[in-house]
Amino acid sequence: MLTTSPAAGQVGDEEKAAIAVAGSALAAITQGDMAALTDLMLPEAVMFPTTTRDGVTRYRLRTRAEQRAAPVTRRVTERGFRPEARVNGPVATVWYPYDLYVDGQWSHCGVDVFTLIRTDGQWRIATMSWSAVQPPACEKHPDGPPKQ
Repeated sequence: MLTTSPAAGQVGDEEKAAIAVAGSALAAITQGDMAALTDLMLPEAVMFPTTTRDGVTRYRLRTRAEQRAAPVTRRVTERGFRPEARVNGPVATVWYPYDLYVDGQWSHCGVDVFTLIRTDGQWRIATMSWSAVQPPACEKHPDGPPKQ
């Protein structure tokens, strides 16, 4: 289901297009295809992965180039659900709750937040930030575990 805030249920073409780019990013991650993921990004794009353990939140900075060069050593399944998009002219944000499995085993859940810029007629990812936490601080996918 696609939603947009604040007027849920009134998803425009721009919101749908922004959500589609975010969904493509999650699909690339699940396919282990860092080239496809980074092809969705602006050359200057950055990522801010965050984790919270024992009440302490830490973040890292990762550039597009670092992400593209990162070796894929594990099978990751990242599934987003109930995305929300906001668009204002050439800027969009997508809030995308997700859960994540590594090598078929439950790992964590959280929210991916995408900032997108419309350039040359298409949405491109400028930033990705995400939380990596455990329930009840986040929600697992409503469909249950992925099918193996």
